[in-house]
Amino acid sequence: MAQSAHPRIVVGVDGSPASEQALRWAVDYALLTGGSVQAITAWEYPAFYGWAGLGVPPAEGFNPEELAGQTLSETVTKVVGDDPGVRITEAVLPGNAAQALLEAAQGAGLVVVGSRGLGGFSGALLGSVSRHLTEHAPCPVVVVRDGQVPGPAAG
Repeated sequence: MAQSAHPRIVVGVDGSPASEQALRWAVDYALLTGGSVQAITAWEYPAFYGWAGLGVPPAEGFNPEELAGQTLSETVTKVVGDDPGVRITEAVLPGNAAQALLEAAQGAGLVVVGSRGLGGFSGALLGSVSRHLTEHAPCPVVVVRDGQVPGPAAG
């Protein structure tokens, strides 16, 4: 598969500290390679309501896609400010995070994710999304570990 001289770097963002670190890493890498960043977040309705799920249906007007988009935009602004120095596009995709990132990774040069997102267990080395991506992505995957010094040039 031929790679562009200016790679598209897909990064998963869910508002967690790990995804903030992944975004910072992706932007730093894009600066080094002349690439662009595509920040992705995914949303889905809970599968069911009731005993093990939500106690009540979501309030009228609850819009998970809008909430996900707001979280994505706020995280990008928090991490890179108004002038990141690289082109960053934001996309809010329906479905689970692993599938959304796999679809976005088609034709990308790299996928970057945090080791654990908002749904992670505190003792887990890899979250379910990062693990799924390392096993199935069509391109290289970088998993930024919690507390890792951000930046691809860090040694």
